[in-house]
Amino acid sequence: MSSKIFQLTISRIDGPVFSGAVRSMVVPGVDGEMTILPEHTALISPLRVGELVVTDESGALQRFPVTTGTLEVSNNQATVLL
Repeated sequence: MSSKIFQLTISRIDGPVFSGAVRSMVVPGVDGEMTILPEHTALISPLRVGELVVTDESGALQRFPVTTGTLEVSNNQATVLL
């Protein structure tokens, strides 16, 4: 597997949920699932109900429920506001 990573922050209104280096994530965008990898092009997208699946730096999967939210990707960083 590639050792390339990007920084991910997942937050809710009441505080942080996750912050760290990840290899990839799959998010439920309003137009369908999106896979975000290192050096992804910049984007902002609303999210729909589903599950956010993160592959962390060690290769382990972490799953986070999504009811609504927004994803922003730029400069090898991603931020998800739930």
